[in-house]
Amino acid sequence: MSQSDEHKSGMLKAFRTFAHNVAHATGSPIAFVFAVIIILAWAITGPIFHYSDTWQLIINTGTTIITFLMVFLIQNTQNRDSQVVQLKLNELIRALASARNDLVDLEELSDEELNRLQEQFAAFHRKAVDVRARRQKATAPRPIRGPK
Repeated sequence: MSQSDEHKSGMLKAFRTFAHNVAHATGSPIAFVFAVIIILAWAITGPIFHYSDTWQLIINTGTTIITFLMVFLIQNTQNRDSQVVQLKLNELIRALASARNDLVDLEELSDEELNRLQEQFAAFHRKAVDVRARRQKATAPRPIRGPK
């Protein structure tokens, strides 16, 4: 591995760690309470600053910058989580002898192909429900009839 590749790998690892930690921290109750306190402090200072344009600009600019940056951090975390889930599902499909291995790379299929698969699975589900209903009907106890 070249020094450039090591540097890039180190940067990616540092960003991944940073994004994970920020996403975890900002999703906490403490972060929510902190955000509410900031909004309340801003609202309370409204009369002090006579609800000026600058007073409004502060909250608008702050929330816009934070939102802009959070989009990238959250997207990074979601991409990674999605990739991990896909890999786990792929491993389960691979490990099961009866599984259809052609389902491993579903994310590469077109929307039409995904819709066809969805219809197949809906048909499998309907068939399973019908079989279950027939079994329940066949095994249901019959009422006992007494003497007439």
